[in-house]
Amino acid sequence: MRKPTDVVLETEIGAKKLADAEVLGEKPLTGSRDDNHGGGPAPERINGRLAMIGFVATMAVELSSGQDVFTQISNGGVAVFVVTSVVLSVASLVPLLKGVSVQSKSKGIMTSDAELWNGRFAMLGLVGLAFTELVKGTPLV
Repeated sequence: MRKPTDVVLETEIGAKKLADAEVLGEKPLTGSRDDNHGGGPAPERINGRLAMIGFVATMAVELSSGQDVFTQISNGGVAVFVVTSVVLSVASLVPLLKGVSVQSKSKGIMTSDAELWNGRFAMLGLVGLAFTELVKGTPLV
């Protein structure tokens, strides 16, 4: 059974996490639906991580086997994508839900801003690769 002092302590810890997040300039996780849908810290970061993995994996398979993006997708790529998405999403959300900010882990050239920009470029790279191969009708490499 919870004691009233437990509730007060949990409230103080939660208030400190909110204050720390505001000082770091990030939107704090509140446990609401908005944390993962439109505007929270998770969606763009997770999509960027998936895009970075996807771009590197797509190019590696294309270089080694000569298969274009669409052939890779039709040869079992969807199943690999789903499994990778689930694992990466869970691995990304657990620290966020525990209150660990990405900015607090940023050091040197491995900053949270660099990760966001690399993810954005990887998303553009995947779309550009697919579009180019669709127009050309052959693998890019």
